[in-house]
Amino acid sequence: MARVYLDHYAATPVLKEAREAMLQFFSEDFGNPSSLHSWGDKAREALEESRVKVAKLIGAQPDEIIFTSNGTEANNLAIKGLTLGSRKKGKHIIVSAIEHFSVLHAARTLEKSGFELSIVPVDNFGMVDLEELKKEIRDDTILISVMTANGEVGTLQPVKEIAMLALEQEIPFHTDAVAAAGYLPIDVNDWGVTALSLSSDLLYGPKGAGALYLRKGTRLMPLLDGGIQEGGRRSGTENVPALVGMGVAAELAANHMEERVIHLRSLRDDLIRRLPEAVPHLQLTGHPERRLSWNASFVVRFIEGEGILLFLDQQGIAISSGSACTSRALKGSHVLEAMGIPPDIAQGSLLFSFGLDNKPEDVDYVLEVMPPIVERLRQMSPLYAKFLKEGGE
Repeated sequence: MARVYLDHYAATPVLKEAREAMLQFFSEDFGNPSSLHSWGDKAREALEESRVKVAKLIGAQPDEIIFTSNGTEANNLAIKGLTLGSRKKGKHIIVSAIEHFSVLHAARTLEKSGFELSIVPVDNFGMVDLEELKKEIRDDTILISVMTANGEVGTLQPVKEIAMLALEQEIPFHTDAVAAAGYLPIDVNDWGVTALSLSSDLLYGPKGAGALYLRKGTRLMPLLDGGIQEGGRRSGTENVPALVGMGVAAELAANHMEERVIHLRSLRDDLIRRLPEAVPHLQLTGHPERRLSWNASFVVRFIEGEGILLFLDQQGIAISSGSACTSRALKGSHVLEAMGIPPDIAQGSLLFSFGLDNKPEDVDYVLEVMPPIVERLRQMSPLYAKFLKEGGE
């Protein structure tokens, strides 16, 4: 039986180069980068080298990179840190309806503390409407946060246009680029963003490492009390091995982005073209053109996505239904809901996220295995039986 992993949005393997670079910092060069001796010097030099590599990936300066433990922490630091740092100027925050929960929940936590929150809707492709965003801006707006790309449905947002709008109004703008970094050219200066979140694991680096770009001179309230690490903006001893791995992964992503995107896009387009032909009543979600190179997302009518996942897993295929952060919560996707997809259809969501090791034969195998699984599940579905009884085909 073939084994085909198509769940790279949930987790990616650590690249060999990154893994090998990390090893010496677990044992040989194990020092604390804040220590004032040779062991600490080695760790600190490695940490700063990684900072340079991560900065280069997004066109930033090294001292504008704050290392974190993951993308969720980076998002929390941005949303809470920027808002609390500007609370004397106002109390209004704007986010989009399809943000990752680490942004949405952070904003709602601030709302409970007295800040005011506006959630901007999206269209049926998951795209933020700039005109709707403009309507929400107030004199006391102190932060706008819209993700670069939605990893669940793949839609790329008009980030540069939003950043320009925010800049005109002198409002800090944060974007969650976790799903896009390494797969989309990013230049924080050209885009004009104030802050941008990254995560190591989607770059084929280790889990447990992330970063927040913060434009020089921007006021940020630290969330952790403790030491003076990361320029006093993020206390706690840095995870040197993981951040070394992240640096190598970021460097490789910057150097090989074009060839990676070409490879991933060809697999994505092949599946998007062929799967609807093989499986009736299947619909692509997200924007048909402005989407991540590795993302192919669908909804299948009359059955639940979890059922398809379980049967595909038995055939050696790994995919996901909705986002990895909600798949175990047995709740409908807030992203699909915001896009206006009815709950009964949204339950059939499927996400195929391609990776560097995937091959054209992997798409062929999905096309061989999935149609009979869908047909089998539909034969047990009362919704499908009702559809057929009412004359559906």
